[in-house]
Amino acid sequence: MAIRLGSRSVTGGPRPSDPFTDLLFNTLMGFVLLFFLAILFLNPEKTKAKVDLDAQYVITVTWPDNLPDDIDTWVEDPEGQVTWYRNRNAGLVHLDRDDRGMLNDTLVINGKEIENPLNQEVVAIRGLVPGEYTVNLHYYETGTKAPVDVLVRIARVNPVYKIVFYDKVSMPQKGAEKTAVRFTLSADGEVININRLEKKLVSF
Repeated sequence: MAIRLGSRSVTGGPRPSDPFTDLLFNTLMGFVLLFFLAILFLNPEKTKAKVDLDAQYVITVTWPDNLPDDIDTWVEDPEGQVTWYRNRNAGLVHLDRDDRGMLNDTLVINGKEIENPLNQEVVAIRGLVPGEYTVNLHYYETGTKAPVDVLVRIARVNPVYKIVFYDKVSMPQKGAEKTAVRFTLSADGEVININRLEKKLVSF
């Protein structure tokens, strides 16, 4: 049934769609969507920093910059294999950086030779072999003829970076050997049973 009012006809069916109303509604929905996206980007989910390195643990040995003294790092793995400067790869333990004090500590940048003051050795444990590891320091050579304070840091770098050991070891004179730390890796790769019981590794 239709009711005619003037020139308009009104029926009981649905009202025809108004293009302007549809456009206004869609625009409003677009603004709402952009508003929620802005909130998400302003408040990102916090995630733990991950370090992508070809290692599970990194042992870092440092002593004061610019010293001509040479401190060597020796690491024994659970199978009795020892990593040192003449055997840089033993099992899954690798001496990535051997530092000889100020000897050969130069870099060539843009054709200019620049002295590198950093005294640091780096050992990487590239796989999780359960058992005890021993980290020793050897005061190999001296230019100062004085004691040297050495900082030893062990960090797990995968899946997230975490320092598991940090301490200072005083090396009294040339030829001295000290155990910086002994630690055990559990079956799931966690560090347990940290101690500093002396154990000789230097073989000369």
